[in-house]
Amino acid sequence: MSEKFQKAKDDALKFLKSADHMLTQTYPLVKDPKLLLAVLNNLSISLEHIMSAVLYYDRIYRRIPPFYDNFESKFNIFKLKSAPMNKLTEMVAFIHEINELVKKHKHSPVEFSRKDAFVICDESYKMKTITIEMLHEYVEKTKGFYSKMEEIVRNLDERSFV
Repeated sequence: MSEKFQKAKDDALKFLKSADHMLTQTYPLVKDPKLLLAVLNNLSISLEHIMSAVLYYDRIYRRIPPFYDNFESKFNIFKLKSAPMNKLTEMVAFIHEINELVKKHKHSPVEFSRKDAFVICDESYKMKTITIEMLHEYVEKTKGFYSKMEEIVRNLDERSFV
């Protein structure tokens, strides 16, 4: 279980750094709004790995029941048990929001670029716009979540050796 925890933690950081680099370095050079989707996807993967790291760590200490290794199962146990226990409840809505945006993109019949934004339309042509400013906020929020995860792990490490 501890190797799953470490891999989730490492992967979370890798995808977070990738999203941040694409947004701050690559996008300003290329100016292709499709890159904004890649940033969103990397953030979604990073968030799932951060959530997984918290869950695997809680599982090591038997603070939560076993769970299936899929997003829905992890998200539900995180929402119901792990987030309240670790004071991460504000992240539940954020993870859900990002996951829904990625789903909308995957199932969208129409997408297009507009200036420095990417627009996703659903079947009834309701539009959701992804902007650079929005993604900067998402990256910062994900970095905060990663830091909180590291803090939880550090606190548990200190308790286990006392």
